[in-house]
Amino acid sequence: MSVALLTDRYELTMVQAALAGGKADRPCVFEVFARHLPAGRRYGVVAGTARVIEAVQDFRFNQDQLDYLSKEKIVDETTLDWLSNYRFSGNISGYREGELYFGNSPVLTIEGGFAEAVVLETVILSILNFDSAVASAAARMRSAASNRFLAEMGSRRTHEQAAVSAARAAYLVGFDATSNLEAGAKYGIPTMGTSAHSFTLLHDSEDQAFEAQLKALGNNTTLLVDTFDVERAVRKAVELSNGKVGAVRLDSGDLVQSAIEVRALLDSLGATNTKITVTSDLDEYTIAALAQAPVNSYGVGTSLVTGSGHPTAGFVYKLVSHFDGEDWVDVAKKSVNKSSRGGKKSASRVLESGKASRELIGHPSTGRELQVDLMLNGISQISDQRTALQAAREHHVLALAELSASALRLSKGEPAIPSEFV
Repeated sequence: MSVALLTDRYELTMVQAALAGGKADRPCVFEVFARHLPAGRRYGVVAGTARVIEAVQDFRFNQDQLDYLSKEKIVDETTLDWLSNYRFSGNISGYREGELYFGNSPVLTIEGGFAEAVVLETVILSILNFDSAVASAAARMRSAASNRFLAEMGSRRTHEQAAVSAARAAYLVGFDATSNLEAGAKYGIPTMGTSAHSFTLLHDSEDQAFEAQLKALGNNTTLLVDTFDVERAVRKAVELSNGKVGAVRLDSGDLVQSAIEVRALLDSLGATNTKITVTSDLDEYTIAALAQAPVNSYGVGTSLVTGSGHPTAGFVYKLVSHFDGEDWVDVAKKSVNKSSRGGKKSASRVLESGKASRELIGHPSTGRELQVDLMLNGISQISDQRTALQAAREHHVLALAELSASALRLSKGEPAIPSEFV
C-alpha cells in the first residue's frame, strides 16, 4: 500500500520550488530530535523505527495519486514527472528501537538529496511521534506494574490503525499481551480477552451468562464480576467452576479495597488459585497505587493510547547540513524558542559502573554508541517486522537497566541524565 499521500502539501510544493531553483538534488542531512522531554518525564523511548523504514520503502506515488495531484493542481507537470519516479535512495541511521532518548537526542538521521529527503518528513514524524509517545507512557506503566501481567486494551479509544501501532509500542516496552487481533496477526503479539458487561446483560441472569462463558471457554476463563453485586458474582463464579475459575475481573469502584475484599472471599471459598485482574481507566499512577493490593494483572486502555497526558513525543525534522559543491555547510534555524544546532551529529551514552551518567551529542568518542545503520542506499538494514519487534523489546530491557533507580520514579523530575553537546 502506498503511503505517499500521508504527507502535508507543503512537502510537495517545496519539491516543486526546489526543482525550479535547481536545488532539488543538493545533498542534505536532516535530523529528527525532540528539543526536550515532555514536562516532568525523566526519559523517553524510541519506538516506530522499523515502521518508519517500512514506510520509506513503500513511499511511491501510484497513478491514482498522481492523477489526484494533477487534477487539484497541487504541483506542476515537472514535479509530477519527478514524483512518478520517486524512490528514496539515500541513507538513514538512528537510535535502535527500544533505546532511550532525551532532549536533543539525534534519534534519526536522513541523508539524501533535498527533494528525496524532505518529502519523507511528515510520514516519519507521524510514526515516530505517536509510537514513541505510547512507548514512553507504556514503559512507565510497565515499571509501576513490576512483574505483574500487563495487557494493552486501548483499541476502542483511538483510530483503528493507531490501535495496532499502540499495541506494538506497548509490547515493545514489556507489555505481555494486547486485545487487538490485527496486532497479534501482524506482529505476533499474544492476544487476550473474554467478555464485556454486554455479554452479562444479554442473558436473563448473571448466573446464566457465567454458565455460558464457562461452557464455551472453560474454567480458565476470566469472569467479569462487577455488573451487579461483586460478592454474589464471585460466589457464583466459584460455585459454577467448582472453585477453579481462572480469574475474576474488576472494572469499577475502589479497586484497591475491592481487590482486597475479593481476594479474601476467594480464599475463604477455597479458590486460592483464582487470580484477580483489574481494568477501569488505569494509568501508571493508579497501577502504582495498586502495588500493595492483591492484584495479578492489569488491563490498560485510554491512558496508554493517548500517551498518558503526552500524546506526542515532540519530535521535529530539521535540515542541519547541505553540500554546496565544495564543502558541507552546517545550517540551523535561530527562531525564538525554536533554535537548533547545525551539523550532522553522532551520539553516545557514557556509563559509569554500568549506569548511564550522561549523553554526549556531537562527535563523541567515549561511551556506548547509540546510532546504527537503518537504511543504506535506499535498502533497509532491518529484518522482518516480527524479528525487529522482538529485537527492540530485548534492547529496551538492556537500555532501561542502565538507568538509576531514581529515573524510574513516577513523580515529575528532571531528565534521568543530562545531554551534553561536545
